Amino acid sequence: MFFGVRLQLPPPDQLAFLAGLGVLVTLEIVKWPVALVLAVGHQLAHSHHGRLLLEFGDALEEA
Repeated sequence: MFFGVRLQLPPPDQLAFLAGLGVLVTLEIVKWPVALVLAVGHQLAHSHHGRLLLEFGDALEEA
């Protein structure tokens, strides 16, 4: 725990995907906005019970 905040890392396969994406951005093979979209899409696809996807959809409807 750090200042009362508990951080939980994603599973190793997701962590590897994000690390690989970071390497591609660093090497300028992929532009950072594209990497951001890929990372968000990847997280939405792997979110448990689709909670994050539902919240994202609700936010889009309100806008």
